[in-house]
Amino acid sequence: MQTFGQQSDPITLVISEVVEPNRIDEYEAWTKGLNHAARQFAGFIGVDVIRPRDHQYPEYVLIVKFDNYEHCKNWLTSSVYHNWMLKSKEFIAKRSQQHLPNGLELWFTLPKSSSLTIPPQPAYYKQVIVGVITVYPLILLAKLVLNPFLNGLPDLLSLFISVIFVSALLNYPVMPYLTRILSFWLYPSASKQHK
Repeated sequence: MQTFGQQSDPITLVISEVVEPNRIDEYEAWTKGLNHAARQFAGFIGVDVIRPRDHQYPEYVLIVKFDNYEHCKNWLTSSVYHNWMLKSKEFIAKRSQQHLPNGLELWFTLPKSSSLTIPPQPAYYKQVIVGVITVYPLILLAKLVLNPFLNGLPDLLSLFISVIFVSALLNYPVMPYLTRILSFWLYPSASKQHK
C-alpha cells in the first residue's frame, strides 16, 4: 500500500476528464453535485474546477482537496463517491486520476498512467533547475514586454504587475509544457515503465 506523506499532510485528488461535447451541461451539474457530496465528509477542504479552453476537446480537471490521506481514502472508498463516479460514466469519454501529496506537484505535469499510483516527486535539485530555467526567461520577457507600460508607476506596483504576468504564464502553459518535455528526466522510473 502506498502512503502519501504524514497523516497531517494535505492530499489532493486530481481528476482529469474528457467530456462528451454534447453532454457538457450534464457534466457541469454533476460537478456541483460531487462538490456538495464531498463537503459532507470529514477533512474536506474544497473542489476546484478547471474548465477547458478548447471546446472541441472539452477536458476538465477537478482538484479535490482533503486535509490528510486517511480522510481522502474514506471519501474514495465510500459508496457516495462510487455512486457519483457511476453517474458520470455516460457523459465522460476518458478519465484519469492522480493523488498528489502537496501543492508543489501541481506545477508539474505527471506522466500519463492508467493506474492511480504515481511516481515520487522529482528530486529537489531537479525542481530547482526547472524553476530557474522557467522563471528566469519569464522575468526577462516580462521586463521586455511590460517596461514600456510600467514607466512612471511606483516600484512596488510595477513589480506586482510583473509577478502577475510571470505567474500567469508559469502556471499555464509554460510549466506544464516544460515538465512534459522533461518528463524523461524528472520521472525516469515512470518513463521506463511506459517503454
